[in-house]
Amino acid sequence: VVHVEPENNLNPQHAEGGEEAETGQEIVNPESYIKHPLQNKWSLWFFKNDKTKTWQANLCLISTFDTVEDFWALYNHIQLSSNLISGCDYSLFKDGIEPMWEDERNKRGGRWLITLSKQQRRQDLDRFWLETLLCLVGETFDDYSDEVCGAVVNIRSKGDKIAIWTADFDNREAITHIGRVYKERLGIPMKMTIGYQSHSDTSTKSGSTTKNKFVV
Repeated sequence: VVHVEPENNLNPQHAEGGEEAETGQEIVNPESYIKHPLQNKWSLWFFKNDKTKTWQANLCLISTFDTVEDFWALYNHIQLSSNLISGCDYSLFKDGIEPMWEDERNKRGGRWLITLSKQQRRQDLDRFWLETLLCLVGETFDDYSDEVCGAVVNIRSKGDKIAIWTADFDNREAITHIGRVYKERLGIPMKMTIGYQSHSDTSTKSGSTTKNKFVV
């Protein structure tokens, strides 16, 4: 609860005679203590690949936040993605959505996938992941931000991956808009394409690559 001092001139005893009510009292700019709310509440998850545990047991919720300041406090407190060991993931999802295909809000959806080369871990990974987080918490995708469920970064020895997950793989208009904006925000050259895959295709694939449903 923020306690705001009443304005001096509301007190009639001080108003008479034009005395200064409270000498030397500084008026604090509300900006300096009011946090800036985000449109959604977000949860950051961490996955560590411990072979002795179940997948669910390896997934832990780090923190939930709903203000700009709390986002930065959390981001500045955790390890950069490029410092994580292979097999680890970070996931940022809207509060109430778990970072797994099976979640009700995810299962009919898919993901825009960015696959990085080994060299890019040093050059691009942390910058791309931070930009991805800012796209999410800043609701960058205009009217289609509601379609976004979350984002995941996978740290893997053969090449890291970053993906934005959306709710409905049939919503072509939303998906292509999100993909175009995302590509632009990451600064990916026009001539390079990124692909969108449905989770159902990814989970049932037999080969090593899932076919793209959309590309931008």
